[in-house]
Amino acid sequence: MSTERRVPWIIKYRPKRIEEVVNQEEAKMKFVSWLRKWPNVQKRAALLYGPPGCGKTSLVEAAANEFGYELIEMNASDFRRKTDIERIAKRAATTSSLFGSAKKIILLDEVDGISGREDSGGLEAILQLIKISPSPIVMTANDPWDQSLKPLRDASEMIKFDRLKKQDVVRVLRRICEAEGLMCEEEALEYIAERSEGDLRSAINDLQAVGEGYGKVTLSLVKALVRPRDREHDPFETLKNLFSAKYAWQAKMALSQSQLDYDQLRLWLLDNIALQYTDPEDRARAYEALSRADIYMGRIIKTGDWDLLAYAIDMMTAGVAMAAKNNPKDKYRWVKYTFPQRLTLLARTKEVRAIRDDLARILASHLHISTSLAKSEIIPLLHVVFMTNPEYAAKLAVGLGLSEKMIEFLAGPEKTTVLKYYREFKEAIQRQALQQAISTQQVAKPEKEKPKPSTKTSKKVKSETKSSLLSYLKK
Repeated sequence: MSTERRVPWIIKYRPKRIEEVVNQEEAKMKFVSWLRKWPNVQKRAALLYGPPGCGKTSLVEAAANEFGYELIEMNASDFRRKTDIERIAKRAATTSSLFGSAKKIILLDEVDGISGREDSGGLEAILQLIKISPSPIVMTANDPWDQSLKPLRDASEMIKFDRLKKQDVVRVLRRICEAEGLMCEEEALEYIAERSEGDLRSAINDLQAVGEGYGKVTLSLVKALVRPRDREHDPFETLKNLFSAKYAWQAKMALSQSQLDYDQLRLWLLDNIALQYTDPEDRARAYEALSRADIYMGRIIKTGDWDLLAYAIDMMTAGVAMAAKNNPKDKYRWVKYTFPQRLTLLARTKEVRAIRDDLARILASHLHISTSLAKSEIIPLLHVVFMTNPEYAAKLAVGLGLSEKMIEFLAGPEKTTVLKYYREFKEAIQRQALQQAISTQQVAKPEKEKPKPSTKTSKKVKSETKSSLLSYLKK
């Protein structure tokens, strides 16, 4: 009995069947449907996302137990690098089961923990694993909306888990008290549930700490021992808390408890104020407050006076929240918030901007100018050249050593024609270099060694290209 009491209650009372997972009916139905159809599914992986302690991992474990899958679980700390994914997950997905089960589920827990630079290659390895794995890949995340995780979102069936309600948490705590034979006051269970903010895992841990320590769970004990959780809210929760704030301090607290910083919050509000507020005057007041916050941020950048940040935060939090005067019921409407378009566009144009920067560095080194001047003056001119004179553009590309991606960036709709000339010129140069090398070897004398023609040819092409580009630009 004493050994049994040492088992954490979150493990002891973990759901064994899908129906035992609290609430989340829509998520359960969607996940079970996806799992039953696998591999005949549109997305080969499932990404379960939602706040901590809402039942994501529990549902996967319950489904594996109920449908006879062997569960191979990996935490974020187990796959910090690409090599860890390849060594553990791929082996687990491709080798036979140790327990005789023909079916396996690969569970990658907390994948939002691998989005940093220190996890180089981890994301690419997961995407590769999704493509080759003969077993279902299931992932969990608290916040899957980081831009670096977009390829993972695109490759996965997104299944949302809602935050558990207070009564859901109380119901589970009451069942545990009955199973443990504990005397538990209803007010005490409600207090624990309220402090957990929908995190069932933390609520069960609090219940065990009080119950095992004192043999009963009373309101006076939990008030003395249980403290509110310091939890960060995701962007969607942040917007909901900010818009529904009745007082200025509540709106400011929504930002202080958020995963967003003030710059990110500004972008989220810019796209979502119009969705939350329907009255034109309320919208105007909210955008006026947001624009004033933007003015303060601009003055901070120009003057370095960070004391103005307090005013900017006041305007973008309390100013926006208190704008709903004509139609205050809008503050509490359910709204499907959208991801900021600016962040989405930046993510889409990331590759294009990287190509432009590399091209600017090449031009700057050839023309002995700055990269900023190359971007503002030379690249726009080259756009015109590549779209109006494909043959000459191809010669420039060969001489400058541009990649095909750079040619596509400069040529736009004429990229096919320019690339055709470009490849023909490169093949001709290679043939000429090969013929020169062969002829040089045939006439070479043993006692006298001639210099390599390829080096001279290369230098000649580059110098001609540089002078050609300079002369063209002078025109």
